[in-house]
Amino acid sequence: MSTLSPEEKTNQVMAYTHNLLIRGDVVTRQSIRVSVWLRTEGAPEYLHILNPQVIYLSATPAKAFSYKEVYWPVSEVIAFHLTPPGKDVMDYDETEKNRIMHPVTFLVGTFIVNAALRISTQVDIGTNINSNVRVPWLSVYGAKISNPNLPQMGELPVPMLLVRPMQIGFAVQS
Repeated sequence: MSTLSPEEKTNQVMAYTHNLLIRGDVVTRQSIRVSVWLRTEGAPEYLHILNPQVIYLSATPAKAFSYKEVYWPVSEVIAFHLTPPGKDVMDYDETEKNRIMHPVTFLVGTFIVNAALRISTQVDIGTNINSNVRVPWLSVYGAKISNPNLPQMGELPVPMLLVRPMQIGFAVQS
């Protein structure tokens, strides 16, 4: 890796595909909020991840590998977040009226994400989900991520993550 310029920073992130988990560092401009980076027009076509740990989930048991760097197509990423304890400012106004956090379980490849969608009080959860499938990325909040195939992972708490609504399942909690 080359030396960072004063306008750059590194952040550790986790990216999920249907059969991989990738954890490593990305380099972005200082002004980029990494938590929403993939929703922006400046998002890359490939995630360039430095010092990644890659877990292949399609193997039984799952297999982990380390590389110097990996380039992964953003189009194949179905969830993305800063690795705790890293966090950004939330992407919503807490004082906005007529909004609630609705609990939902997201089925992200082999991962189970218990989190909340911020929705209008004027619509039900089904209407909200159907209207959000038209956006490429959806923010979810207060997530607890686990994987039944990786019990050693435990439950990973993440304040905010991005998911691709057309590539995951939604299980509505009571």
